Amino acid sequence: MKRTLRSMIMGTLTCVMLGALAPLAFAQERGAVTNLPLPRFVSMKAAEGNVRRGPSLTHRIDWVFKRRDMPLHITAEHGHWRRVEDRDGQGGWVHYSLLSGSRTVIVEQDMMTLRTRPDPTAPVTAALEAGVVARLGKCDLEWCRLTAGGFKGWAPKARLWGVGAQETRD
Repeated sequence: MKRTLRSMIMGTLTCVMLGALAPLAFAQERGAVTNLPLPRFVSMKAAEGNVRRGPSLTHRIDWVFKRRDMPLHITAEHGHWRRVEDRDGQGGWVHYSLLSGSRTVIVEQDMMTLRTRPDPTAPVTAALEAGVVARLGKCDLEWCRLTAGGFKGWAPKARLWGVGAQETRD
């Protein structure tokens, strides 16, 4: 098949243009204030936190989060304010001073077992009720190490809320 110079140039330009755009397709958005990835998970530092309709004290309080260490998902930043969502998708704007970078998760399966290592046949160290908040440690693509109520062990990531499906942690 005979290719013309124009088709070869256009093909090259198309490849160059697509190649230039490819990294953008996989780039994660970053917060304008912190330059940290968006979205990202954090936890409630305070025992109580007002959730507002907008990012300032002049906006109405829609409700109050009342659970220290509850994991939250930050979806936006504006000055000292972070737009967050809880496990149920409910959210609003919270002052950044009420949040912590310490990671926690919520157990989503009742009587989920913690195991001594990331293996479904490993010995069980504890069983956690649905709704338990646990400290998050290491994670690979399928398992996370948790600490809750004095117990430590590995749990399947798919049974937790507060950690990304593709997220790994050392």
